Amino acid sequence: MSAYAVGHKVPDSDSICSAIALSYLKNATGEDVKPARLGELSPETLFILEKFGFEQPELKMTFADTDGIYVVDHSDRIQGPDDIDDTTVLGIIDHHKLGDITTSTPLECWIRPVGCTNTIIKMMYDFHSVEIPKDIAGAMMCAILSDTVIFKSPTCTTADIKCVEALAEIAGIEDYKALGMEMFKVKSAVEGTPIRDLVLRDFKDFNMHGKTVGIGQLEVIDLAVFNEMKEDFLADMAALKEEGGRHSVMLLLTDIMKEGSEVLVVSDNDDLTDKAYGKTAVNGKVWIDGIMSRKKQVVPPLQDSLA
Repeated sequence: MSAYAVGHKVPDSDSICSAIALSYLKNATGEDVKPARLGELSPETLFILEKFGFEQPELKMTFADTDGIYVVDHSDRIQGPDDIDDTTVLGIIDHHKLGDITTSTPLECWIRPVGCTNTIIKMMYDFHSVEIPKDIAGAMMCAILSDTVIFKSPTCTTADIKCVEALAEIAGIEDYKALGMEMFKVKSAVEGTPIRDLVLRDFKDFNMHGKTVGIGQLEVIDLAVFNEMKEDFLADMAALKEEGGRHSVMLLLTDIMKEGSEVLVVSDNDDLTDKAYGKTAVNGKVWIDGIMSRKKQVVPPLQDSLA
């Protein structure tokens, strides 16, 4: 049997590229680890994998039959494998708040307040003195550019920027910012995509003081692409809320050029955004300047407001 590296449900580029990069590192240091995924891939992630010549990681929903898992890009139980209690968590590599995964045995933990899990994995390669292959370096670089919104996110750190520069050199990418914009153009191509697929494209559930809150995010170059979709988004979010017994569902429509987000919300609390962010939603919609990061700017005040 093998161990696996696996990210969160509804995987994004960081989750998938982390699983690939960590698996290579672990194999290079003597462990048998394979990358896996807990869901279908976004157009952006498919673009990255195709550009650097990777196959999609194995779609694997159960891990009881493995030698354990490395959890990447999350540490909240609700976001991980449903049978996590039936396997051994060998390690957690993450850049979010510390979640509620617990273990019965010691484990490896690399948790850093940086913009992307792949930044941490780059540090792990350096620590183990393992050379990063050109294709893996390119995928890691793209994941960091995605998670930091090409360095515009408030989560971005000097470490993220330095890692992108180093990885770009390894991968032979001269203009990494141009590649980042190409990725976001892929993200912005939403025409013809089913509404539910868009709502769930980058969606995470959170347990906030016993209340399940689902938060999705769509990052585009121009919010005008969503002008005819917002009412359909709200209707689907209401259905998603009922289907999952959620307290609230939010969708961030993030404009990376204007550096802010229109927040769509369906909630048991009519004053949810007012209490969390000091902004009142009208007909389920409110624009908030500067909101770019779900994990740093959206989740913490919302969790505090629901205490």
